[in-house]
Amino acid sequence: MARIAGVDLPRKKHIKIALTYIYGIGDSSAFDICQKVNVKPETKTEELTEGEVKAIRDLINDEYKVEGDLRRDLSASIKRLMDLGCYRGLRHRRGLPCRGQRTHTNARTRKGPRRGIVKK
Repeated sequence: MARIAGVDLPRKKHIKIALTYIYGIGDSSAFDICQKVNVKPETKTEELTEGEVKAIRDLINDEYKVEGDLRRDLSASIKRLMDLGCYRGLRHRRGLPCRGQRTHTNARTRKGPRRGIVKK
């Protein structure tokens, strides 16, 4: 089983799809990685040789920010906004959408479940 960036890639999937299981690598990045390493994107993960897996692993470590490093940078960016006290930081702190969406009727994902009015 190919283990890249701390993630076990699924064996039965094409390598282009399997690489997207790594946080920070999407469809286009996975395709670019396959092109740079000279691996066909349709190759199954279990069919890769050890040399190809090592080449993919080295390329990802050298050129891409993935998994823990990427998550740490994102949380640091959000924390920076909250410490600055800017509008986006305040919205993050209150758990509300910060990109201008309406909240009167929508935004249930960010606001959480409805809390009904208590009747007496």
